Amino acid sequence: MAAIRIVDVTDEASFGLVPPCADPRFDHRTCDYWEDADRGSKSSRPGWLKASDTSGQLASRKPSLADNPFAPVERKAFNPFAPAEDRPRFADPFADEDEAPIDNPFAPRRQARPSVAGDAPRKLQMLGRGLAVFGSYAKAMLVDEEPVGYVQFGPLSAYPRALRLRELYPQLPESPLPAVITCIATVAESRHQRYALGLVEAVCEDLAARGFAAIEAYPEAGADPDATSAATPEFWLRARFTLVIDDARFPWLRRELD
Repeated sequence: MAAIRIVDVTDEASFGLVPPCADPRFDHRTCDYWEDADRGSKSSRPGWLKASDTSGQLASRKPSLADNPFAPVERKAFNPFAPAEDRPRFADPFADEDEAPIDNPFAPRRQARPSVAGDAPRKLQMLGRGLAVFGSYAKAMLVDEEPVGYVQFGPLSAYPRALRLRELYPQLPESPLPAVITCIATVAESRHQRYALGLVEAVCEDLAARGFAAIEAYPEAGADPDATSAATPEFWLRARFTLVIDDARFPWLRRELD
């Protein structure tokens, strides 16, 4: 029996497990179609898979907002409640002049939040922009340790193209806002083995545990299965989604989470 493992894509090691698209013109690892509503593309862009040219410079300093546009802004002002690494140290008036300042034992300590390095591939930076608050935005499926499937998801606010499409249908509920699955795919050799359905179930369980009440998907009717990242309406119906809006081009499907 095949061993199935599902991995959250949160760092370069797990990002390396994202399988290739069935159509080589496209690439999950360089797709920003949903993140960029105006210029986003699903096309394969090999240059995006390389680390930033500034990686050598980053070795001697902390990543900044310029290195990673999705990283939280680094605070510079004094804050007595900031994590230990950001707090000024107290001078001991009884210490020798050459002794190092002591840490403030009364200030609260906070564990470092997960983040993606500033020189990581661009798509990985996108997938990691919500790690500190939301958690992972993607999962990869391995069968006998071979990558066979990929799914991208997250809060609706993370995907401007989904927000724009959803605005076309004012009859959709505005509250609570759903999570979305933007991409679901398996490699061509693993089609019709229900792996993609297994990935959807894993995401639904994950998002329910994170407090979401519903999840939506936006397939393109009539699209080539190898050329679309959002599967087909028929697939989502098999995944226990309900057809909410039967649009000729962009039908709307939704599943309530337990």
